[in-house]
Amino acid sequence: MSTETPILHVDMDAFFASVEVVRRPELRGRPVVVGGEGDRGVVAAASYEARAFGVRSAMPSTRARRLCPDIVFLRGDHRLYGEVSGRIMEVFRRYTPLVEPLSLDEAFLDVSGASRLHGSPEKVAAAIRNDLSESESLTCSVGVAPNKFLAKLASGQAKPKAGLAGPVFGTGIAVVAADGVEAFLDPLPVQAVWGVGPRTFERLERFGVRTVADLRGVPADTLVSALGRAVGSQLWRLARGIDDRAVEPEQVTKSVGHEETFARDLADPLEIRRHLVRMVDAVARRARSAGVAGRTVSVKLRYPDFTTMGRSHTLADPTDLAVEILEVATGLVDSVDTTPGIRLLGVSLGNLQDGSVRQLRFNDIEVAEGRAPGWRAAEGAVDEIRERFGNNAIGPAVADELGPKEIGDSQWGPDV
Repeated sequence: MSTETPILHVDMDAFFASVEVVRRPELRGRPVVVGGEGDRGVVAAASYEARAFGVRSAMPSTRARRLCPDIVFLRGDHRLYGEVSGRIMEVFRRYTPLVEPLSLDEAFLDVSGASRLHGSPEKVAAAIRNDLSESESLTCSVGVAPNKFLAKLASGQAKPKAGLAGPVFGTGIAVVAADGVEAFLDPLPVQAVWGVGPRTFERLERFGVRTVADLRGVPADTLVSALGRAVGSQLWRLARGIDDRAVEPEQVTKSVGHEETFARDLADPLEIRRHLVRMVDAVARRARSAGVAGRTVSVKLRYPDFTTMGRSHTLADPTDLAVEILEVATGLVDSVDTTPGIRLLGVSLGNLQDGSVRQLRFNDIEVAEGRAPGWRAAEGAVDEIRERFGNNAIGPAVADELGPKEIGDSQWGPDV
């Protein structure tokens, strides 16, 4: 492979489902799904055995059961997935410090400085796959290319295929050489290009564009005129395999949030309040754990007819305190009509910054002088208690359970 900056895109295969099968080997070879099993649940991840029946992520769980009556539903364990993901990222960093995680199960790696120690990019890809197989009993697919765009497309082509007898594995590595970009891109459907969604595809169809080769034949001025300067210019570049973005190992957290779909619609303000309290408790705790504070509090509500509404408010100063986030979130929820009932509620903290840098307030001075205990000290004490005795040791008095909402709690819908 000839390329100045070899980029790897490593994507774990059916990550959530595969981690569950490693933990429960008796499920190996069976159609396994991670997600919400109830009527309002959705599929978060499906094993290749389940995919052979047409089951896909984001599919309603009711449809997944119709397609595969013998399917095994698992609630999921986001804490476990996070732990495994952390070990996976450490494997990547054995080969290069330039690792840009995209999610728990995928990352870009710049391996331009790894050749002297570890060999060619293809050898690095093979070594990573071998390491993950030995240490985690997991498989991954790797795209090797001159840039991020091409590497991500290549990893998709390296993925196993779903078969009734289980996944059909290939080499697990797909390479796009610098002199083979057009040959790789030309036959792909134009929807494979970043930014080509349903509406953009409809517009491109008017010019007879169905493949990337077709897209490359459209003049830049025509694309800009039809799609706007930003989108038109981007598609013109991507159709030629041009992507100048560097791998960025230091990724800034943009928001911290939690949302939940309920087994039944909630209309009682007190019940909604109880759920909101635990969500805010979780968001504030995660923000403090990540060392960030935010200025913008947002809430999200979804009605029974799937109409979704959002509200947000930006504070003068950033906060990571549940009591302050809750005050704003409660006001935002109260400004929305919940009498029809809500099927989903979410709260998030955005506009984040370093949590150690705070504007001094008058009550901070009082705390320093010993005249008031302060909410920061109180919530810090709660964090310490939970760290020592577990999440269910202490919690808000108005919540129906002690522990904060965990990542993944009803994230994919309820089980009932």
